[in-house]
Amino acid sequence: MTAVEEKIKAKLKEIERVQNVRILYACESGSRAWGFASTDSDFDVRFVYVHPVEHYLRLDKTRDVIEYELNDIYDINGWDLCKLLQLLAKSNPTVFEWIDSPIVYKTTDEWKQICTMCGEYFRVDKMLYHYVSMARNNIRNYFCGDEVQLKKYLYILRPVLACEWIMTKKCPPPTDFNRLKAAVLPKELEDSVERLLAAKKCAGEKQTGRHMSDLDYFIQEKICCVQDFLENQATEKKADWERLNAEFRNIALASFGSYIMHS
Repeated sequence: MTAVEEKIKAKLKEIERVQNVRILYACESGSRAWGFASTDSDFDVRFVYVHPVEHYLRLDKTRDVIEYELNDIYDINGWDLCKLLQLLAKSNPTVFEWIDSPIVYKTTDEWKQICTMCGEYFRVDKMLYHYVSMARNNIRNYFCGDEVQLKKYLYILRPVLACEWIMTKKCPPPTDFNRLKAAVLPKELEDSVERLLAAKKCAGEKQTGRHMSDLDYFIQEKICCVQDFLENQATEKKADWERLNAEFRNIALASFGSYIMHS
């Protein structure tokens, strides 16, 4: 275990103590999980937590997010289990990316049980809308000038390749970018993407470069393909809330049994 991993795990224990929660799962998100972190990339730590059951039996609304630390080294925040399961019901891609993160700081049996049912909540249309919107927003915000931040190129290319994966394989795309590009990136673009990845990993977060015409064309072409695909995509069935409700009750009741008995 590295010194950074030890510090992150210590911070997670501190969150549990200070916030009176139990963390079910913690992982790395962002560029480190995707596999193309820069030399100065921060650590995007994400976690899922549960409160004592009585926390959920109250009339006043409470926050469902814990924002613990944000600086040049760490970006640490988490979601309440309620929030995560509600987003899972909507087939939110972030949930699936956390599940598939290659860097895990903590896991539990309860989290593993949640993972076994996640496939039932995957929806092609919702996932595609999310990723194509992500690509378009980054193009609109960061592709206007002659120079482009290298990380923004990858922040556009990754969701575009995720869309291609979803359309062809009908399942959640992998979080790891190398797995994603190996499966769906055209061979004629491999050299361009490898050069981009090498430059991004060696440079700082704000490093810029010239547009790459072959990648620009591919990105625009795939966005049009996604739009056409969605226009012909049938409406998918609604989520099974009963199973999610039952899973939440089981975890919330079990996680703080000793707390309830002694409070």
